[in-house]
Amino acid sequence: MKRARQKVVVENEAPQTSQKSKKQKTCMYGSAFGESDLHASVNWGSLPHHIILRIFQFLPLVDRARASSVCRRWNEIFHIPDLWRRFEFELSQPATSYLKSTHPDLIQQIIKRHADHLQYVSFKVDSSTESAEAACNILSQLVNCSIKTLGLISTAKPSFMNVSKAHFASALTVVFVNSKSLSSIKIDDTPLDDPSLKVLVANNSDTLKLLKMSSCPHVSPAGILCVADQCHGLKELALNYYILSDELLLALSSEKHVDLEHLRIDVVSENPGQVEFHTIKKQSWDALVKHSPKVNIVMYFFLYEEEFDAFFREETPVTHLYFGRAVSKAMLGRIGMNCPRLIELVVCANGLQPLDDELIRIAERCKNLTAMGLGECEVTCRGFIEFVKMCGGRLTQLSIMEEVLIPDNDYSLDRLHLEVSKHLGRMWFPDMMPTW
Repeated sequence: MKRARQKVVVENEAPQTSQKSKKQKTCMYGSAFGESDLHASVNWGSLPHHIILRIFQFLPLVDRARASSVCRRWNEIFHIPDLWRRFEFELSQPATSYLKSTHPDLIQQIIKRHADHLQYVSFKVDSSTESAEAACNILSQLVNCSIKTLGLISTAKPSFMNVSKAHFASALTVVFVNSKSLSSIKIDDTPLDDPSLKVLVANNSDTLKLLKMSSCPHVSPAGILCVADQCHGLKELALNYYILSDELLLALSSEKHVDLEHLRIDVVSENPGQVEFHTIKKQSWDALVKHSPKVNIVMYFFLYEEEFDAFFREETPVTHLYFGRAVSKAMLGRIGMNCPRLIELVVCANGLQPLDDELIRIAERCKNLTAMGLGECEVTCRGFIEFVKMCGGRLTQLSIMEEVLIPDNDYSLDRLHLEVSKHLGRMWFPDMMPTW
């Protein structure tokens, strides 16, 4: 909108513009508005209701408030409930500064008028304490709300971890106590603790279906057990591996729980050699799958090679595996032997050791595998074709970097894509860059 106005003003201020320039501008407007509107100014006040509403949905809060002053009709649209059911606060140091300088009580006004309309609320904050404090202050105002989805997302560390634990818990308690209908919560890199989870459960146990937590060091296995024991409608749970325990899996497998659909586990180590990872018993995994036979168990690994010792030594019912750092041939061999439910495998890096035998073993034993991605690894063309031949047309996604494939005496890269395409039943080429 702003760009169009500026261009119209330029035309009005320069009547001596050459015919060539006018022709260029005509082409530009023609592509945007159509030939019939070339010589007519755009009347923003007459835009259809749904178009204005759509524009408002893309605007940050301050810009949305400014746009509402254009005319009475835009101001009316600014206050309709549909516009305030879903809102994302993006807070960074510059953002919080200009929020304060433009309209100190703007957020308070919006919350006072639309608190009962807010249903999907998320906060994205940068690494500054100022941004996290601003998010907590807004949370503390959500007293008369009925939020269904809450997201606290840190785009950079430490963000919320710099806020005092008491202040964060107090702000979060306001939402947990007053909403009473929370169904989806995503809380990353925060000082969330067990008492806060107990407040959540006490007020939202009948509605909570999705709980995602990552890097919340004050949450213990006991806190998660409290959620598992009382939130019988829980469908999706995401947590760090250090919280995962045999007791938790057995709790999720008890008869009173409905079937868990997704269990996401982040296995992260920032200090190589300083963390020893515990082992989950096969009996605990078996109990979970027996109770929830269709559960997707998703594991994200960000470990160093020497830290993998505790994993996949026994059969593990993982369905989706993502390795964000290099993983050894031995580890991939264990996956082929002990992950029969595997559906998707993504390996960021391995090194300079061909993985032919490991991929063939995975193809033999992982009968549900439908998606594969390889980054900085090595596979001979012959070994790769053998892998694809064994998997057949069930591979719906196959993302392999061209640099991964090593030509041999039997297959060149040109012939490779024809052979792979034949076995997949569709045209396939190696990737020039990762697609996952």
